Amino acid sequence: MSEMSNSGAEIRAVPEGYHAVTPWIISRDTAGLIEFVGRAFGAEEIARVHNEDGSIGHAEFRIGDSLVMAFDATEEWPDTPGFFRLYVEDADEVHRRALEAGATSVTEVTHLFWGDRVGRVRDSYGNLWWIQARVEEVDPAEMERRAGEKEWIERMAYVQESLDRELGNRTR
Repeated sequence: MSEMSNSGAEIRAVPEGYHAVTPWIISRDTAGLIEFVGRAFGAEEIARVHNEDGSIGHAEFRIGDSLVMAFDATEEWPDTPGFFRLYVEDADEVHRRALEAGATSVTEVTHLFWGDRVGRVRDSYGNLWWIQARVEEVDPAEMERRAGEKEWIERMAYVQESLDRELGNRTR
């Protein structure tokens, strides 16, 4: 059941432009983060609200069809890096742009058995971005066949090992 506002217009449960889930990124430098996602992923800044002390209390940006919110952490808070899957048209190009924008490569872009090219980068704020592009539609029988072939197994092992290495390095 939808509600009506005083103006008689229907109120949407999810506001236009948003999805059911909207990630928040808590950053030590939200202004820098917004600059990075703009350069790396073509993000468009939607809003930025400053606190009295000049820190960012609320910001929003759009990457593709998704809205992401962000705000500055306080000194007392622990770091809380995010992990994001970002579907793009060209994973190789976006991975390259992310590196040019200051990210470090975690996983080189790799074609995987289900039809995606996948690479990972970590931005200088600690967030890990899975950059993916669907390059082929693979039916379930072919996916199952590929999952058992040496070439595809080695690719998956590389992708998993690169993530294990990156996450293991962060906890030592």
